[in-house]
Amino acid sequence: MSQTTASGITPTAPADIKTLDDLRDYIHVALCRKENLLEHHFPMTELELKRSGNRCGYQYILHGPRSVKLSAVWDQASNEILLYDVVGRRFQRVRIPNLVA
Repeated sequence: MSQTTASGITPTAPADIKTLDDLRDYIHVALCRKENLLEHHFPMTELELKRSGNRCGYQYILHGPRSVKLSAVWDQASNEILLYDVVGRRFQRVRIPNLVA
């Protein structure tokens, strides 16, 4: 997975996230940094979350070495990212002020 957005710059602050691609890149980098993983070596999958047939967010799963998995959930209603470590404990909550999805 590429770590650059259409502008060629990975968002480094929540205020820099403007698109779903920016969101994906931000989460990928944040999860990799949590476990000191090389960002370009580990894939991330995403799953659209729906409530009553309407999208309400996304779940992201980073697939690290030796079956290590980190995850994040973006809640569209609150525009927040919840980041989880390898044992499933939330380690960060990030408010995204400028995302238009």
